[in-house]
Amino acid sequence: MNYIFNFPDIGEGLDEGTIIEWLVKKGQKIEAGDILVTMETDKVVAEIPSPKAGIIKAAFGKIGDVIKVGEALVEIELETSENIEQKPKIEAVEEEGAGVVGTLEIAGSSAIMQSSNEGFNKQKTEVTTTKTKVLATPVARAMAKDFGIDINQVKGTGPAGRIMKDDIKKHNQSSYNQHITETIEQKTQSNRVEIEQISQIRKTIASNMIRSKHNAAHMALFDEVEISELYSIRKKYKQKFANEDIKLTYLPFILKATALSLKKHRQLNSEMDFDGGKMIYKNYYNLSIAIDTDRGLVVPVIKDVDKLSIKEIAQKIEELSEKARQNKLTLNDMKDGTFSVTSYGSVGGKFAFPVINYPQAGILGIGKITEQPVVKNGQLAIGIVLPLSISVDHRIVDGAEVSKFINTLMGFLSDPISLLLD
Repeated sequence: MNYIFNFPDIGEGLDEGTIIEWLVKKGQKIEAGDILVTMETDKVVAEIPSPKAGIIKAAFGKIGDVIKVGEALVEIELETSENIEQKPKIEAVEEEGAGVVGTLEIAGSSAIMQSSNEGFNKQKTEVTTTKTKVLATPVARAMAKDFGIDINQVKGTGPAGRIMKDDIKKHNQSSYNQHITETIEQKTQSNRVEIEQISQIRKTIASNMIRSKHNAAHMALFDEVEISELYSIRKKYKQKFANEDIKLTYLPFILKATALSLKKHRQLNSEMDFDGGKMIYKNYYNLSIAIDTDRGLVVPVIKDVDKLSIKEIAQKIEELSEKARQNKLTLNDMKDGTFSVTSYGSVGGKFAFPVINYPQAGILGIGKITEQPVVKNGQLAIGIVLPLSISVDHRIVDGAEVSKFINTLMGFLSDPISLLLD
């Protein structure tokens, strides 16, 4: 008896993944829980375990192929006959180290099939066709003529297969897309352009950006804070941390200050259930930090930042950054952020309009720190200035509350000792 195992829904709203590595091959004997394949999903890599024991009869897809949730991954010849229910059942995956969090959906009786090499009818059937005048509306015929389209090549969607004007438009767009594809291919052959498949992570980034823009009412505020005292403290302890293999940047201080500021301004640490008519205020402070990698932007989460020391936050940043660079972030590393921080200043930006990590209420942008003339105690002096940009969902947070939050944050950053006293 053969069994088809489909790519399971592993949570977090993922609907597809890219095959990174096959860990089994045809003819291999496996046990339930053995890892079958490594898939790149929504910014993480997940190992997919087998729900059954048996022998691998076939693996569907090669490295680099995109597999949709519910599509076949492997065909397994079961070791013993198993009673499989007519409808899908859910089996929890709890084995430590399995690489999948949540549940696997196991197909029902439709998954039991003949061997891959049996039951195929290979007889050829000859088909004869008679060309007849296609059914089409007058408007559709006129449009086809204007576009220079052979109406016999158009598939009709109207009654009895009648070709409508929308069918002509769709066919014309399809022909245009094909023309563009052929043009690109010609340029590729002449080395004028290079073509690459859109990566899974880039698809996810694009999808999340569109979702954020469509669902949140973005509002931004910009300000600057003088951080000479913070500069001195970091300079004093930087080498001490380095001796412990910890890189002390400004980011741990900023994350700590952000978490403490969120505790005073709960609107920015919330999300809106618009359909349910509810606001969800979170009493925990998990900060999503944007990390740029060779594969694209990933946003892992540091949990309970308000409870961590500066040293612990720095260690967490190092740990997540290294996992991101090695493509080893897990779903748990990405889950349950309540507010985001992105630091683009390291590559030279000063101000930006960061896109909210929906459904969070806001995101803080950190610009490039520079020396600038400032006024201190009525005297002109050279100061260390940090630019801040914040975007919020204006449905959740009013402008005045954003200003109060930024003022609280700047207070912590300009007087870093207060981070220990608050």
